[in-house]
Amino acid sequence: MIQAREDYYLRDAPTISDGEFDDYVRELEAIEAEYPQLSDGSPTQQVGGWAAATFAPVTHLQQLLSLDNVFSEGELRAWAERAIKAVGEAAIAEAGWLCEVKIDGLALDLVYRNRKLESAATRGDGVTGEDVTGNVRTIAAIPKTLPKDAPDVVEVRGEVFMKVADFEALNAAMGIERERDFAAAKAAGKDLPKKRYFFANPRNAAAGSLRQKDPKITASRKLSFYCHGFGEVSSLDGAFDRQSDGYELAARWGLPTSPYTKVVASLAEVWEFVQRYAEQRHSLEHEIDGVVVKINDRALQETLGATSRAPRWAVAYKYPPEEVTTKLLDIEVGVGRTGRVTPYAVMEPVRVAGSTVEHATLHNETEVRRKGVLIGDTVVLRKAGDVIPEVLGPVESLRDGSEREFTMPTHCPSCGAELKPEKEDDLDIRCPNQRSCPAQLIERLSYIGSRAALDIETLGERTATELVRGGLLGDEGDLFNLDAATLLRNPFFTLKDDPGKLTKPAEQLLDNLEAAKTSPFTRFLTALSIRHIGKGTAPAVAAAFPSITALAAASTAELAAVEGVGPILAEAITEWFAEPWHREIIAKWEAAGCILADSPSARPDVEQTLAGMTVVVTGTVPGYTRDGANEAVIAHGGKATGSVSAKTDAVVVGEGAGSKYDKAVALGIRIIPAADFDEFLRAG
Repeated sequence: MIQAREDYYLRDAPTISDGEFDDYVRELEAIEAEYPQLSDGSPTQQVGGWAAATFAPVTHLQQLLSLDNVFSEGELRAWAERAIKAVGEAAIAEAGWLCEVKIDGLALDLVYRNRKLESAATRGDGVTGEDVTGNVRTIAAIPKTLPKDAPDVVEVRGEVFMKVADFEALNAAMGIERERDFAAAKAAGKDLPKKRYFFANPRNAAAGSLRQKDPKITASRKLSFYCHGFGEVSSLDGAFDRQSDGYELAARWGLPTSPYTKVVASLAEVWEFVQRYAEQRHSLEHEIDGVVVKINDRALQETLGATSRAPRWAVAYKYPPEEVTTKLLDIEVGVGRTGRVTPYAVMEPVRVAGSTVEHATLHNETEVRRKGVLIGDTVVLRKAGDVIPEVLGPVESLRDGSEREFTMPTHCPSCGAELKPEKEDDLDIRCPNQRSCPAQLIERLSYIGSRAALDIETLGERTATELVRGGLLGDEGDLFNLDAATLLRNPFFTLKDDPGKLTKPAEQLLDNLEAAKTSPFTRFLTALSIRHIGKGTAPAVAAAFPSITALAAASTAELAAVEGVGPILAEAITEWFAEPWHREIIAKWEAAGCILADSPSARPDVEQTLAGMTVVVTGTVPGYTRDGANEAVIAHGGKATGSVSAKTDAVVVGEGAGSKYDKAVALGIRIIPAADFDEFLRAG
């Protein structure tokens, strides 16, 4: 779930559907209801994702909460009845229920001081978000100043989105460019690009556009914004008693609000609103994925309060996935960075849940047989959670006898190696040619450049493909030895009118690679593509083994004994280091100047004030993302861990700290207020 949250909130590239994630959350909630001690640090207690390292962190004036979800009329009624029991039916009926469509966009927090826009930040983890002020200033819908009657401090909550018409125009413009790529590739006899659409849906387009490093790119995309509430506001007591009045106030200040809102008097009318927009969901100016229902009275909102992640006075009704039928033209296979070979459906393009779909994963051969689909079938397709395309099964009554079964290839489509399961009982088959398989190497290089790993903006799939197919490197070990002379061998990296010079992106790639050599050890651990090591597990591994040398020398038993590692990950690490060519990668990276350690000897520029100390950071630390605070501890010689125990030397406590603080107090462990974190790093 941690990886899924990262993919959705940070990378704008969901790897599982909203529906699947909701199912996991429900399953986890059921487990935690039976075993409450497991809930500490759980995703069920957290808001959204976290602030990415790409942008500076911004601490919200008030916590930006998420919403609890319901999926049926019964669940919606149960939520409403809990609220009625708490504050009384008559009190709620007087102000009414405020219904509004749930915009499928990106949450945004705006702060106006002295009526001027001071900052704009994404939701992040609800306490700290990403600073996107420069980009937001390019959005015409968001006023740069408020009128004279607005208070000195106004924190605005709302949603950035892209209208359907603007999304289609953007994709059409980019599609023209991509069609040129298709034509050029076909004329040259090269492999055709697989993707015809730059963005899968308006939500991804809006999120990707808002997170551009260059505000000019954001400005070129038509982003819109609607206000749906306030955070901290100075001197506004009595200005509005109802949430709907607040929307009128926002509109008077020039803040755009949604036209798709209505105050109703009964739950029956709430349900009518939900049903009406379920039918109209693709006829609105923007995509929606549900309806938000709020108790309209602000005093009652204060009385009901909130949990650690969501208000009790509001809830989101999520619409079920939309289903359509289309023709299954073929089943092809792709090869991932770990060698896993995955069949995927190639379909006649079809519009579903607001975007056009022509590919959908089928997971493995067993899943294809389970679904009973044949090539040539008319199949039922749904956009699970309105994000990830999923083939549900065939419409057997429409078969005409021309359909044929899918046969899993016996050899890798990329390198020709014989495919086989890694273990006898594995459902997945893999290409064993891990080092030299072009498809695997391209995927690994792309992953090294991802935000989850070394965050090298210029190292994406296209660049990785050119590096591999152009023969510019043998494996990822050669990555940090790339130089101008090497890149000049491939026309992709050179100027068309002056082949002796590199393009600006190529020059930037070399600069990015040089800067990445001093990335935190946790990022290098993720970049190595060791199975099961990702953003969530790398800190625990690095805390116990703060250098690649120490990690390589650790036994499986020593690894398994580390909290947060366990036997499966321990075995994967041991197996990875057992491969001689993996050790060659490490040797090449170190020879090129990469610092694969967080130790005093590796980082002489940082005073090791926390050497020998085990530190836990809980809550929000001003000026740091959650990962950034842990990386600062490690850089100063300490071990950053996620749980408090008798071995913990200090606990840094910020706003939103939970049971870790209570446990630290009970154990008599040193408490460091978040405001003193920099001094703690300096003095130890």
